[in-house]
Amino acid sequence: MKNTKTLNWFSSYTWCFPRFLVSCILVSVGAGVVHADGGVTFEDIADAGGAGIAFENVPSKNDSIARAFQVRGTVTMDDFIGNYPIKFKGAPGVALLDYDNDGDLDIYVTNGLGADNGLFANQLRDSGQITFVDVTGAAGVGLSDQESTGVCYGDIDNDGDQDLYVLGMSEPNRLLENNGNGTFTDISASSGTGGGNMSAMTCSMGDVNGDGLLDIMVANNFDMASNLAIFAVPFALNELNQLFVNNGNNVFTEVAAASGLHDFPEITWSTAMVDLDQDGDTDIVTASDNAGIPFAKFGGVDRGFVRFFANDGSGNFTDGTAGELIKPGDWMGLAFGDLDSNGTLDVFASNTGDYFEPFFGIPADLGDQASQWFLQEPDGSFIDPGAGDLVASVFGWGCAAFDYDNDGDTDIVYYGGLDSGPIVDLSNPGVVLQNDGAANFTLDQAALPDGVAANHKLRVEHGLAIGDLNDDGFMDIVSISNFNIPPSNPPAVPTLYTAAAPNLIYGSVFDNLALFFPTFLADPPPPAPAERFIFSGVDFDNGTLSVEINSADNGNRWVKVKTLGTIDITSNGVVNRDGIGAVVKFTPRRGNTAIKPVLGGSSYASQHSLEIGFGLGSAKTGTVEVLWPGGVRNRLYNVYRGERIVMPEIPCSFNAKWNRFRAYLSCVKGALNELRAARKISKIMYVRLLLSAIKAFHQERQSKRRSSRP
Repeated sequence: MKNTKTLNWFSSYTWCFPRFLVSCILVSVGAGVVHADGGVTFEDIADAGGAGIAFENVPSKNDSIARAFQVRGTVTMDDFIGNYPIKFKGAPGVALLDYDNDGDLDIYVTNGLGADNGLFANQLRDSGQITFVDVTGAAGVGLSDQESTGVCYGDIDNDGDQDLYVLGMSEPNRLLENNGNGTFTDISASSGTGGGNMSAMTCSMGDVNGDGLLDIMVANNFDMASNLAIFAVPFALNELNQLFVNNGNNVFTEVAAASGLHDFPEITWSTAMVDLDQDGDTDIVTASDNAGIPFAKFGGVDRGFVRFFANDGSGNFTDGTAGELIKPGDWMGLAFGDLDSNGTLDVFASNTGDYFEPFFGIPADLGDQASQWFLQEPDGSFIDPGAGDLVASVFGWGCAAFDYDNDGDTDIVYYGGLDSGPIVDLSNPGVVLQNDGAANFTLDQAALPDGVAANHKLRVEHGLAIGDLNDDGFMDIVSISNFNIPPSNPPAVPTLYTAAAPNLIYGSVFDNLALFFPTFLADPPPPAPAERFIFSGVDFDNGTLSVEINSADNGNRWVKVKTLGTIDITSNGVVNRDGIGAVVKFTPRRGNTAIKPVLGGSSYASQHSLEIGFGLGSAKTGTVEVLWPGGVRNRLYNVYRGERIVMPEIPCSFNAKWNRFRAYLSCVKGALNELRAARKISKIMYVRLLLSAIKAFHQERQSKRRSSRP
């Protein structure tokens, strides 16, 4: 009887919904998934000032310290240790956001003291072309009086636009409120988010206490005027991380110590606020650096880890790091996705790689300093599967886990390089790792054609963010270098690590790609131990912004999902307006489920677009499911290839313990009516969400019945 009533109720809504779509909700359709692995390439449209982007990253205020070494001409390794500055060419980051709410992604990039940060407005919606206009001055976001580092963003006041948080090097951070008219106001002082004179590197936004307001986590480092914290002093010089809790009315309180986050004074490069265990609350992950001090097994100290701080749901954290995740390393960037298709969120963390530190004789076994992935098991533990056929890995800062070829699985991209004093590490040639769906990765060298690859070999890249800049359903890559090697550089040239140090031949694809650039020439030259170093005489170019557009031509299909939290829209909505902290799942018809979190900052010093792309391969339809902060689950069936879905929080979970179906139905209809009244969904989306909510409820009930049978 109930089933008959339900079907009659379905039919009463077909007046506003095409009959064939109703049948698609009720009866799944589609063919099996065929994957086209790879088959796409990236083109840098910002090369040489293209696409309207003319941006140069200027050096740090500490550049004068490094130049003093160059003036001396001849130095020893002891001179470098303790006295050489870190990141003296700057520590830039990048964010992809729609600052003006016109429907396309804009670019914000940070810069050094005395030069403007950059805000580049995308002209796609205005002209149909992927070009940009520099609106930094008009928007009031230049911050030329700050040495800016990382950046993150989110709607801190739930007013419908995205606000910027820009970090500073050994100076206060800046919170820029979006006024909704293309301009921003600096509210750093009144908001309490300055944070003092820390060297902040990466920030992330998320709601740690479930009040619907975005809080801010900041990864701090050390005073980079010297490298004592890297080589000589394990803990005393390190700055503690900070957590700013949003009290409402754009006022924050710093609570890291009270929240259980101050037990580890590490060199923290990156942080992310992410529901790593998928229990409905926002956890915190940090990436910290062992740096130049050897690991404990070689007589040093273990101090660099990827740490998982589990949230109890109210903003109190405990260190949940366990298993293989407890592995010392020089961890720098963070990315998340279900790499092995087992239903859990895995972690990728960038590292110094297997060439850089061993080149200097710092003891390490192969894999000790690998940029690598940790796979989460269903019981919450993590395993280290090793590098597989890659054998070895290279240096990395910014990174992302995303389906770059839209074949339905989660791939990895990471870039990076570093000036260490004697050499510049250029081991990363631009790494795009193609996943086979089971976390077995291969290097897709064809994804970066010769011209793009040549630029990567000369750019010392830091911040990296991904997003669909030209709205073709394939994700693009934006990166910023802090400096570049000049194309013509006698008397020194980039050199293969393996040519200078045969002990670094691992049988890896990277053996013939991993380069370094000798800023100072060793005397005597390798392989003999250097007694002194002589400045090569090469002056570096300023850093540049790269905008790499996906060719999107391999035939694979896609959908895009943007989350909408409904606090202050629906009566029971609890999620921040951007839906940051949600975990989104997409299952193509007859395909594996992909999982991606909505992140308010991660990578390194950067933030990806909040709109998430999923690949379908050749499938025509799929199902979206969202786990919202707070634990509510919603589902939308029969999302079609090429659809751009705004998925709203409906505060009525299909898997909750409802006494009666009518109570659940009343909750869903009430929320959808409020969303319609607020003009957040169309009539058609109203019906699709309603029918999907009912189907999800009954499928969940049937699943529970089956699982309870003996």
